[in-house]
Amino acid sequence: MDCMRICFVTNGDLSRFAEKSYPRADVVVCGFQSLGQVNYERELKGETSLLEDVAILSKEKRCVVLCGCYTDARGIRRKSVAVADAGRILGVADRINRIDGEKYRGGATIKLFDTSAGKLGVVVGEDLYFPQVVGVLSSCGAAAALCLFEELHDSLEQTLMRAEAFFYGIPVCVCSFGYAQAADICGKLRFASPESPCYYDLEPEQEYHLVETRRRGFSHLHRTDI
Repeated sequence: MDCMRICFVTNGDLSRFAEKSYPRADVVVCGFQSLGQVNYERELKGETSLLEDVAILSKEKRCVVLCGCYTDARGIRRKSVAVADAGRILGVADRINRIDGEKYRGGATIKLFDTSAGKLGVVVGEDLYFPQVVGVLSSCGAAAALCLFEELHDSLEQTLMRAEAFFYGIPVCVCSFGYAQAADICGKLRFASPESPCYYDLEPEQEYHLVETRRRGFSHLHRTDI
């Protein structure tokens, strides 16, 4: 994978970004403020065209576009990320973990998208608090994990981002309201900016190591019948 240029849009809605001319990027990541509420029923009836706008932007900018949003499926609300590439919607990733019965429900599966920029894993909101999400994306071959978060809380999200990038060996980027940041596979903070839009050139990083552990179990595999 070549160097991936990522544009983070941490302020303003999607239409405002689409109206202006910015340097080209391979991936555009727009925070939760970009789309707002997406009602699937209204989208299907043609009363709104928010997902279509995401697809159109990906075609016009010739890039992959990720947009945070709040989806509504017949009254079931979720925190989600719409992903588009080359003028079409690849899918919508939902946050899978729901904490203490909050109003936004959890989705079903972790999403990895095979895009023109490479395999991109999506981490939605508070799923960043659950390291196994990035672990699954790493095991499935993601080139990077892109997290869309509403607002940061002190340094907690940055600490988790750096730790998960180190634990699972893939770069992790976080786009939130008013701030974007990225960590490399060594757990180092490589990029942080309050600007919108801001750009980060993510270098490909893939390292594999043999890790051996001892544990109990599997004894039947070595038994000899007498």
